[in-house]
Amino acid sequence: MPAIYMSKKSFRLLSYVLVVLFVASTSWAAQADDLTVKTHQGKVQGKASAGGVRAFLGVPFAAPPVGALRWKAPAPALKWKGTREAISFGYHCMQPTLYADMIFRDPGQSEDCLTLNIWTPEGAKQAKQKKLPVMVWIYGGGFLAGGTSEPRQDGAALAQNGVVVVSMNYRLGIFGFFVDHDLAAENEHHAAGNYGLMDQAAALGWVRENIKSFGGDPDNITLFGESAGSFSVSAQMASPLAKGMFAKAIGESGGAFSRTLAFPMLEDAAKIDVAFAGKAFDTTSLASLRALSAEQVLEGASRKDAGVPRFVPDIDGYFLPENVSAIYAEGKQAKIPLLAGWNKDEGSGSVLAAKQKPTVESLRIMAAQIFGERADEALRVYAAANDEEALRVAEDYAGDTFIAYSTWAWLEAQVKTGEAPVYRYRFDRGSPGDPNHPASSGAFHSDDIEYVFGNLDLRKGAAWTPEDYKLSKLMQTYWTNFAKTNDPNGTKDSTTPVPAWPKYDASGQWQVMHLDSESTARPDQHRDRYLFLQSIGDQVPNASE
Repeated sequence: MPAIYMSKKSFRLLSYVLVVLFVASTSWAAQADDLTVKTHQGKVQGKASAGGVRAFLGVPFAAPPVGALRWKAPAPALKWKGTREAISFGYHCMQPTLYADMIFRDPGQSEDCLTLNIWTPEGAKQAKQKKLPVMVWIYGGGFLAGGTSEPRQDGAALAQNGVVVVSMNYRLGIFGFFVDHDLAAENEHHAAGNYGLMDQAAALGWVRENIKSFGGDPDNITLFGESAGSFSVSAQMASPLAKGMFAKAIGESGGAFSRTLAFPMLEDAAKIDVAFAGKAFDTTSLASLRALSAEQVLEGASRKDAGVPRFVPDIDGYFLPENVSAIYAEGKQAKIPLLAGWNKDEGSGSVLAAKQKPTVESLRIMAAQIFGERADEALRVYAAANDEEALRVAEDYAGDTFIAYSTWAWLEAQVKTGEAPVYRYRFDRGSPGDPNHPASSGAFHSDDIEYVFGNLDLRKGAAWTPEDYKLSKLMQTYWTNFAKTNDPNGTKDSTTPVPAWPKYDASGQWQVMHLDSESTARPDQHRDRYLFLQSIGDQVPNASE
C-alpha cells in the first residue's frame, strides 16, 4: 500500500481545522451540559434565553392533584426516565377570567398545574465560585387567579443580576382553599384548606432539594411575592411547615394582617363552603365532588346564585396553627430579614371611578359612620383642608384599608423581634398609561412588578421614559442586593452604587425608601394613621363597608 504524502502546509491546515472542530465540539458539549440538569425526579433539558440566561420551564414539583388527590396536600412529584424537555411553561391552574392584564404564555388551564420554572445565569451550573442566591417568586391574584407564565414576571432579566430565579404555580380558588368537615376528618392532622399554601411550601422543598444542581444556594433562598403572593410570604413565615426553608423575605403590597382578606377559622369556613357546595353542585359528598371534572368544579364555583364564598387560606390548626397576627405577636414566626412595602395609589382606582368624588363634608360623614365616637380622631390623621386634599385623603384611606395597613402591620411585627433587619419602601412612580391602566391610575396595585423583574418592554402600550428604565434597574439592584447580602444597599465593594436605604426602626425615625425617578429615603409621614388603625384592632374597617 503506497504511503500517503502530506505537505507541511497541508498538515498545518488540517491541524488547524481539527483544533477548531475540537473547540467547537467542546463548546457545544459545555452548552448542552449547561442546559441539561439532573434533579431528584430525573433529568431536565432547558433552553438558552435572553442575556445569556438558561431557562428551565414547566418542571413538576409535585404529583398532579387530580382525582383522589383533589383537596389534599401535594404529593411528591413522580420520577421519569430519560431527559424531560423543560422548554415551555406548564398549564396555569384552574381559574375564572378576572383580570384583563393577566396574559398567559402556556397551553391553557388544567388541574394538573403544579410546575415551576428556573432561570439561571449562563455557567452558573459549572461555576466553581460560591453558589448563587435564589429568589423564589409567588404571584398574586387574590388567591383566585394568576400563573407563572405571565410576561411581566418572566425571570430572565432579573437573573442577569447574578441570582437564580424560580417561580411556581399553586392551586387557586375552590381548588386551593375549599374547606369541608369531611376533608378535615380524613386528614391525619384534622386540617382542611390551604392546599395552595402547601403547594408553595412543596415548591420550596423541591427548590431546597434540587437548586444546587442549577447553580443555586439552597441555604440562601429569598421568598418574594406581590399581593396575594405577598400575603403568602407572610403566611409562610408564620407556618411551622415552612420553617427553615428560606433565609429572607420580600413582600410587595400585602400581609396576612388584613380585614379585607382575613383568613377565617376552619370551622367558620367549612360551614360556608359546605353550604355553598350543596347549592352549586347539588351534593356535599366528597366522592361526588371529586368525581366532577375540573371544568364542572370551576363552573359551579362561579355560580353567583349559590353565594360564592371567598376561597382564601384558613386557620386550619396545622399549616397555620393560629391566626397569623397572633403567631407574630408571640414571636413564633421566622425571624429573618424582611423588605416590604406598597404602592402610592393602591386604592385610587375605586375612588376615582366613583360617581361622586370625595369632599371635606363627605369625609366627615364617612368618618362618623365608620368610626363613631372616634371620628374626630380619624379626621385628625386623615386631615383635609379642602376638597382637593379630600380626594387624596380618600385615596390614601382606600389604599390603607385595602393593602397598606396589612403590610405595615407585618413590618411592625417583624421589627419587634429585633433579630433581623427590616426595610420598608413605597413605590411612587406613576403609570405612563397603557390600555388597562390610564395615567390617572398613578402607581396602581401591581404597577411595580415589571420594574422589579426588568420587564417594562413586556407591558404593551406603555410609553416608558428613561426615568422608568433607570428606576427598574435600581429596583432590580435593591432586590438582588438584599437576596445576596441581607441589605438592599449591598456591601462596600458592590459594583453598582445606590441611594442609601436605612433600616426601618425607631432609631432611624422609621425611614421609608420612596422609589421614583429620584429615589430617596425619609421618615414615615403618616405613621399616626397606621397607629390609629392599629389602636382600633387588626380588623381595620374598610372604606366600602
